[in-house]
Amino acid sequence: MAVAVARSRRGLKRIVVGRPDGAARGRGARRFAPGLLVLGVPLLIALAGPLFAGDAGPRGTSLTTGAGHPLGTDFTGRDVLREVLLGGRSVVIVAVAATALTYAVALPVGFVCALTRRTWLEEALMRPLDVLLSVPSLLAVLLVAAVVRPGPAGLAAVVAFVGVPDAARIVRAAGAEAASRPAVEALRMQGETWARLALGYVGRAVGRTLAADLGVRLTGAVYLVATAAFLGVGVAPDAADWAVMVDRNRTGLSVQPWATVVPALLIVALTTGGNLLADAALIRPHRTEKHR
Repeated sequence: MAVAVARSRRGLKRIVVGRPDGAARGRGARRFAPGLLVLGVPLLIALAGPLFAGDAGPRGTSLTTGAGHPLGTDFTGRDVLREVLLGGRSVVIVAVAATALTYAVALPVGFVCALTRRTWLEEALMRPLDVLLSVPSLLAVLLVAAVVRPGPAGLAAVVAFVGVPDAARIVRAAGAEAASRPAVEALRMQGETWARLALGYVGRAVGRTLAADLGVRLTGAVYLVATAAFLGVGVAPDAADWAVMVDRNRTGLSVQPWATVVPALLIVALTTGGNLLADAALIRPHRTEKHR
């Protein structure tokens, strides 16, 4: 760790210009702890739960507690604990896949619009997205479901499709500001390629903005996937899915609340934990110390 000493009007100023010490690294790691803790529970259940679910036993009485069922039974008499262990993978995988597909399309489109000097190209790419942006996301999903019945892969594609216009506009707006800096003009004069400009400079410059948008985008994807499953789009009506569990068991909430409350809390923890991690990633560690 290098230390530079400079003289100012009030005395000496010590500036730490190297890597942060162990205490600073520890503080930087601790800021991710709340998000990892909140997000880790639903992720662990979703990814590892099916390994511990076991075989389906005989069905019991609908919406009852006890009788060998730690969390009671659901509306069809199935064990709620087993359904919770099985029901998270579909929500998590579809939401993550939809978010990844959204950025796979939005990043190239946004960077092209931010870096191009051809107005017609920017208009040709952004104006159709503006039309799609005017259609509510859930309405678009329901319209597609009315024509074809999408499975999990189709639902991920539809959720990604409706998320591209908003994400592309954010990438374009953030990238346009970075692309107007003198450094980009200098790189252009040096003959740097488009990929070097987009990924090497503009991409790094807008990284914090994209990290914040990633948390919001993942939350929106989880919400849309869960809402679609709640309405019976993309999953079977009796599938082991957290959103389906909330929908099918809500009528017995006053009798057997665990069948509804547990999957609902896991969905909330999944979205909240993702936002906490995104917020923690945006915090810059303090690397400067001043002394008189």
